[in-house]
Amino acid sequence: MAERLGHYVYLYVDPRDGKVFYIGKGKGERCLDHLFEDDDHPKVKRIREIFAAGLEPRIEMLAHGLRTEQEAYNIEAAAIGLLGLENLTNRVVGKDSLRFGRKGLSELEGYYAAKPVKITDPVILIRVNQLYRHGIPAAELYDITRGVWVLGLSRASKMKYVFAVYEGVVREVYEPEKWMPALTTKYPTRIDLVPDDAKGRIEFVGKVAPDAIRLKYLLGDVTAYTRVSLQAPCLYINES
Repeated sequence: MAERLGHYVYLYVDPRDGKVFYIGKGKGERCLDHLFEDDDHPKVKRIREIFAAGLEPRIEMLAHGLRTEQEAYNIEAAAIGLLGLENLTNRVVGKDSLRFGRKGLSELEGYYAAKPVKITDPVILIRVNQLYRHGIPAAELYDITRGVWVLGLSRASKMKYVFAVYEGVVREVYEPEKWMPALTTKYPTRIDLVPDDAKGRIEFVGKVAPDAIRLKYLLGDVTAYTRVSLQAPCLYINES
């Protein structure tokens, strides 16, 4: 049967309340793998709780027989956007969620209407693509931007601002007050961080930049800078 399913998008449902708690995509027997995983992922913890209650998680196919992996990605992103990442044990939004995930018209317009900006200040661009979602609360955006990163403490401390960048567009501008070793402070909005994430990484605490700076860059297109390095999550701009 697995071969006939093709690419698919699957749901894990908690039989205790009938609610979906995880959305994934795959092919073959991928949907069954989570039943045997042994790590600290939130979905694994939920599965253990269900087994401990003498029950089994219900696995459902949201879509199957998809021709390509990209189709599965698109549906996965849309489904996560519909239910809300905060209501699931998924750690990140689906791939290509900007194009295929849930968003308001104003957010969509803001993305496609973004104009290129010239950065004239000492800035660190931080890509938050993995954890960002449209409509993300300010406190959560701050937490996913400020840590945790493989950066030099002395070098980062010399930069004046930090931009939270999602899909090449500036989503927020911060003014760091202090950089320090990672996980020195608490992250009230994040469940994905574990102690090992602190090794060789740093974080900052700070505030939203003054309006004169913030409005200069907010919702600006910085792909001219990010395309220089497509993989690096952090980029130094105008480093002296």
